[in-house]
Amino acid sequence: MVSLEDAIVARLESHGHKFEVLIDPDAVDRIKEGKIDTENDIASEDVFKDARKGDKIGDEPIKEVFGTTDIEKIVTEIVLKGQIQLTTDQRHKLQEKKKRIIIDTISREGINPQTNAPNPPNRIENAMEEAKIHIDPFKSVNDQVQLVLKAIRPIIPIRMEKAKLAIKVKGDAYGKLYGDITRSGTLTKEEWAPDGSWIGVIEVPAGISGEIISHLSKKAKDDIEIKILK
Repeated sequence: MVSLEDAIVARLESHGHKFEVLIDPDAVDRIKEGKIDTENDIASEDVFKDARKGDKIGDEPIKEVFGTTDIEKIVTEIVLKGQIQLTTDQRHKLQEKKKRIIIDTISREGINPQTNAPNPPNRIENAMEEAKIHIDPFKSVNDQVQLVLKAIRPIIPIRMEKAKLAIKVKGDAYGKLYGDITRSGTLTKEEWAPDGSWIGVIEVPAGISGEIISHLSKKAKDDIEIKILK
């Protein structure tokens, strides 16, 4: 469970009442997607009229507005319909954290079409600064990646694309490698060859296809063959 010191306030005003809950700043996206984990995402299962002062609100106005006292449903509705209250320091930390995730995502999943190699994170960050990108701490990474790409494409050559890897594994090595293969990307096809080998195709971010090939080859040694499909 997130500590009270690290929690942020989510607030909803309705029917003349103010409802506040304390949540993990990293949980906002999950809660909006309906994936709330009450044990870890909420600092307190109480609903407040002023969270920072510890002033709780009674059950009657809670039931009037939310129709329930289920904290999971209440928190979800407050986050979806209300506002997130942040200190300047909290906002800066969240923006910086989300910025790093966006940069890492673009670097890992995109390539420079001139070299067919990933763009280094520092190059992406410099382009974002030149384009004067503003990071929203509560907008999803996927949504912001698209906005960032649109802004930095005039500055650096970049293309987001997937690579398909055809993999053949000797039958006796299948057990120790299958988990690594499926965790590396999306398995789109698999079958057993007449010689007992396993054959599969996985789709991976183009920017890290080289890393994946290197990792699987190192672990499998002579028991694996990998080919990039055109």
